[in-house]
Amino acid sequence: MILTREIKTAILVIASILLFIWGYSFLKGKDLFHSYTTLYVEYDSVEGLSPSAPVTLNGLVIGKIEKITINPNTAKLLVELQIDTDFPISKKSTATIYEPGFIGGKQIAIEPNFTDKTNIESGDYLKANVRLGMTESLSKKLVPLQDKIEKILVNADNLITGINNVLDKKTQDDLKKSLAELSKTMEQFHQASAGVNSMLAENKAQISGTVANFNKVSSNFSKISDSLNKADLGKTVKSLNTTLTKVNGIMAGLEAGNGSMGKLLKDDVFYNNLSSTSKELELLLQDLRLYPTRYVNVSLFGKKNKPYKAPNDTISKVKN
Repeated sequence: MILTREIKTAILVIASILLFIWGYSFLKGKDLFHSYTTLYVEYDSVEGLSPSAPVTLNGLVIGKIEKITINPNTAKLLVELQIDTDFPISKKSTATIYEPGFIGGKQIAIEPNFTDKTNIESGDYLKANVRLGMTESLSKKLVPLQDKIEKILVNADNLITGINNVLDKKTQDDLKKSLAELSKTMEQFHQASAGVNSMLAENKAQISGTVANFNKVSSNFSKISDSLNKADLGKTVKSLNTTLTKVNGIMAGLEAGNGSMGKLLKDDVFYNNLSSTSKELELLLQDLRLYPTRYVNVSLFGKKNKPYKAPNDTISKVKN
């Protein structure tokens, strides 16, 4: 069989067209000789999502977005997915739009539901979900912060305006004078500080001696404290309490008139008898002093005794 030039040219053109179609499909990520599973997802908004965006499963690319259209029945955006994977995906799985980073566009991640054992089939619909990307999340957090910053700037502007109104010419002059006086005060304080440093340097030896004496006193006090701690103050205080208790008992007995001292303090008869005895002893001593011969009589010649004369009730005054 002889092929003419026209047939060869036609075969070459047809092969070129097929090769172009295959290459275009390959560049779009679609293999003409491979079958894909087509899935659908409906979203209220797909902002930032474009056709040919990858579809991932746990970070692995398993397909791409074929096209995005509007469903006239529900007025929602219908996203067609073409996936190729041997991983079992249930019908209750979720297709989540997410943003992997700041630079790349949005993608769709399929989050499988392992509780459902029914696998998907071509033409099934998955549940839709939208996860805020880093840019959108940061933008939502920055909006309240921006409002607060604007309020702070307004308050700061009002504060500066009020300060400008308060700080008139006279107030500014007074403030300058106050700052000048404050500068003089700081200079005087610096001079006083220098004088104190000089005084400390001159009396360094005395200060060191004082500190050494203080350390010695502290050491002695520590020794005294140790001695007091070893002296068993509890036992001493207990003995003192016992002694005071006994003293209180004695004082209570005296107050009640018990014993000789108690009767002396409380019994008038005992006191009167004691007073009378003391008076009689005093009279006896007076008589012995005035008339000793009545009690001691020594006579060599047999002198007769003088008649007895009772002493006076009162003490006589004796001339020195």
